Order: sequence, then structure tokens, then C-alpha cells
Amino acid sequence: MEKATFAGGCFWCMVSPFEELPGIHGIISGYMGGTVENPTYEQVLTGDTGHLEVVQITYDSEIFPYEKLLELYWPQIDPTDSIGQGNDRKSQYRAVILYHTEEQRVIAEKSKTDLDQSGRFLEPVVTAIEAASIFYPAEEYHQNFHKKDPKYYAESRIYSGRDEVIKKFWG
Repeated sequence: MEKATFAGGCFWCMVSPFEELPGIHGIISGYMGGTVENPTYEQVLTGDTGHLEVVQITYDSEIFPYEKLLELYWPQIDPTDSIGQGNDRKSQYRAVILYHTEEQRVIAEKSKTDLDQSGRFLEPVVTAIEAASIFYPAEEYHQNFHKKDPKYYAESRIYSGRDEVIKKFWG
């Protein structure tokens, strides 16, 4: 099993695109980066800790290669936005690919270059690619939030503007 970690705005919205696919064995919402050990959601929400909201995916690369994870990741974000995603404008909502191995870094860089050169976007693709650091799982109530509280999740997703971003950039 391998790990892949992606930041792309609110972590609640980043779970469902990856779940229930062959070779995906787990998805955990959490925090990465930053200066506070074992941060809480309330601390990360301020934008002052330097953490990103992330999803960490455990997967079998023989069944579901990293390239396919990236193919699912890109259409969930605005890759031309370096500050946040949709209406989520704080630093914890930046889009970042967090690589765990040199191979992942190389694959992510190539994927980003290919996307940038595709002509799909008027602005350059600026999604950061950074080394993964310590992963802190989010509190239990955040795990699979879209299933635990579907009504509030749906309202939050509308407020986030994520679906407008996806429609604008990905059709």
C-alpha cells in the first residue's frame, strides 16, 4: 500500500471523488504542514497555523496507479488559483499535491506541465507540488462528513463555490 496526499480546498469535498474505487483502501481527512503539533480544526480554521486541509489516500498502485489519482484530483480544483479554492480564501485551502516519494514528485510535475500546456486554461497552472510532512488526522466528526451530515455538507459545498469552479474549468 502507498499513500497519496492532496489539498484542494475544504477536505470534506475532497473525499468522495476518490472513494469506492478499486485499489483505494482508505481516505482520511486531516492536516499537513504548519507549525502546531496535533492541530485542532478550530486552530487550522484560523489560517494562522500554516496547515493545509488535506485528504490522505491509501491505495494499491498495482490496481490504481498514482497517475489515475492525479487524473481524479485535477478536476476537483481550480489549478490556476494559488490562494484558495472557490469561496474558501484562506491559506489552509490552497491546492497542493504533497508527494511521498521521488517517483510521485516526478509524476506530479509531469502531470502539472501537461495540464499547463494543454491550452485548457487562460492562466498558468500554479498548484504547488511539495514534499509531504507529518499528517495529522482530523477529528472523527470530519471523517466521511458527507455521509454523516449530508444536509449540512450539501449546504457547505454550495457555499464553498466548488461546483461553480468545477463547472467553469472542467465542464
